[in-house]
Amino acid sequence: MQVVNIRQLKSNPSTALRGAREDDMVVVMNRDHPEAVLVSLEKLGLPDPDAVRVALAVSLFRNGAITAGFAARMADKPLPDMLALLSSLGIPLTGNAPEAHDDMRTARQWLDQTSSSLTPGR
Repeated sequence: MQVVNIRQLKSNPSTALRGAREDDMVVVMNRDHPEAVLVSLEKLGLPDPDAVRVALAVSLFRNGAITAGFAARMADKPLPDMLALLSSLGIPLTGNAPEAHDDMRTARQWLDQTSSSLTPGR
């Protein structure tokens, strides 16, 4: 187990993440008090870490913390597949954020390209 303080975490987060991957966990200290624990998803021994990544991505998108594009990258899914998943879960895909509009524009372009390639004679 490693211990880092907040200053160390801010100045070099990759060291803390590497420690979480290599050791069991990294305890983040705020002054003299433990504040958080970093644990690698792989080290948790979950039966399906990929499903956990998808669930995290869906949850973060639903809460407005990330865009659909970022959620797709986090879940390691193509954007159209992520949009379909979010839609199937009843999660609204649009919002007032400019990133949401960009994601929808990208999805529309992809759908236009896909439908034109499926149309006979094109």
